[in-house]
Amino acid sequence: MNAVSNTFDLVVIGGGPGGYAAALYGASAGLQVALVEKDALGGTCLNRGCIPAKAFLETAAVKRHVEHSADFGIESSAPTVDFAVTQARKQKIVAGLVGGIGAMCKGRKVEVFNGVGSLGADRTVTVQMNEGATETITGTNVLLATGSVPRLIPNFERGGPIMTSDEVLDLEHVPGRVAVIGGGAIGCEFASTFADLGAEVTILEGLPKILPGLDNDVANVVVRSFKKKGITIKTGVMVNGHTPNDNGGTTVAFGDGESVEVDAVIVSVGRRPFADQLGLDGTAVTVSERGFVEVDEFCQTGEPGVYAIGDLIDTPQLAHVGYAEAVMVVKHLLGESPMPVMYDRVPWAIYCHPEVAWAGPGEDACKEAGIDVLVAKHPYKFNSRAQIVGETEGMVKVVAKKNADGTAGQVLGVHMVGPWVTEQLSGGYLAVNWEATVDEVAEFIQPHPSLSELFGETMLTLTGRNFNG
Repeated sequence: MNAVSNTFDLVVIGGGPGGYAAALYGASAGLQVALVEKDALGGTCLNRGCIPAKAFLETAAVKRHVEHSADFGIESSAPTVDFAVTQARKQKIVAGLVGGIGAMCKGRKVEVFNGVGSLGADRTVTVQMNEGATETITGTNVLLATGSVPRLIPNFERGGPIMTSDEVLDLEHVPGRVAVIGGGAIGCEFASTFADLGAEVTILEGLPKILPGLDNDVANVVVRSFKKKGITIKTGVMVNGHTPNDNGGTTVAFGDGESVEVDAVIVSVGRRPFADQLGLDGTAVTVSERGFVEVDEFCQTGEPGVYAIGDLIDTPQLAHVGYAEAVMVVKHLLGESPMPVMYDRVPWAIYCHPEVAWAGPGEDACKEAGIDVLVAKHPYKFNSRAQIVGETEGMVKVVAKKNADGTAGQVLGVHMVGPWVTEQLSGGYLAVNWEATVDEVAEFIQPHPSLSELFGETMLTLTGRNFNG
C-alpha cells in the first residue's frame, strides 16, 4: 500500500458535470484543484445519460426525416436502422467529449485521481485508486459531487430483458416491443426514441398522467403526439412483476390483471443520490432518510469547508443545475458573495419528439399558489418556419401575473412544446429570471421567418393587441 499526502485548495469527489465544472472553474480562478473520479470523466450525464440518450434521439430524428423526405420532393427508399452503427456513433461522441474534459483538466493543472474517494475528519480524502494503491489528500475545501444512480423496483432486477437507463444505452439493436416503466422525462425520451425507430412501445405510469409536473396544456400535446406514434400509454397503474419467456423477452403484469408481452423492459422510475461510498466518518455531513446530503442555500454541509452539489443534494437533477451550483460554490469559498441558485426558475428540457422546454411555474401551479394570472398560447401550426420545416405540432404558452388593473404584468412562466424548443427557451428563461414584464419583452424584435417569433407573438398577445390572429 502506497500512502502519499497532498494538500489542495479544493478537492472534488466526483467527475460528473457538477464536479468537473467546479474543478475547471476553480482552476481558472487560480485554485490548486484535485478531482477524484472512479470511472470515466463526465459522470452519468456524459457516459450513461444526457449525451448518449440524445445521440439515440438524433438517430430517431434522422429516420423520421428520411421517412417524410417525399413531402419535400426527395424520393428515397424506406429507411432501415443499423443500430450497431448508431451505437458506434454514440460511443465516438462520448469518447471525444470525455477526452476533451481530460485535456482541459490537464491544461488547467487539475490533478485527477482515478479511484473511489471517501471523506474523513479534517477534510481528509482517502482515495482507493483503481490500480490498488491508496492515496490520502487534504483540501482546504472539499466538494462532494458523486451524483446518482437509477432507482430500482421490486421484482425487476437488472438482467436479460430488464434494463435501466444504464443498460439500454448499450443496446446494439432495436427491440421489437418495449415496455417503459415510468412516464417521466427519461422514460418519455426512451419511449419516443424507440417508437420512432420502429418499436411497439407501451408506457406504464403509476400516476394519473405522464410527465407529472408539466403544465397540462403542454403535457396534453405530448400525449396526443405519442398516441399518433402508436405509443400505448397506461396511467394510474402499478407493475406487479414479469414472467420471462423462452425467446429472451418477458410478459409484464400491471394494473388489475393486465399484461403486455415485450422484448425489453426499461425501468425508468427516477434516480437516487449516490452517497454510498463517501464514508463521512468523523464529519458533520448529514445524509437525509431519502439519501440526500443536506446543505444550505450555498450548498454548504454541516462540516465547515465541505460542500455538496448536483444529484447528491435535493435540487433539480439537471446537469446545468450542477454547473450553476459548481460556479456558486467556487465563488462562495473564494468569498465573492454569490447569489444562491433560484431553483424555481431554472430551465427544463425534455428531448422527446415533440420537445418540451420551460422555465417558471405553469398556469395550474400559479392558480394553486393563489396567484391571479393571464395566459396566452399560440400553436406552431400557423408559424411559417414550422410549416417550412414540416414540424407544426406544438405551442408556446406564456403565464403572466395579472395586474390590479387587469393587464398582464410580470412574466412568471414560459412553456414550450414543439420543434427545437429546447434551443428556443433562452428568451423565455431570461424573461422569467429578470422578472421582466410582458410589455418589456414584447418590445423585442424576433427574426422572420423563425420558430422563435412565436414566443414574441405570444408575448405580444398578452399586451392586448396583436397582428397574428
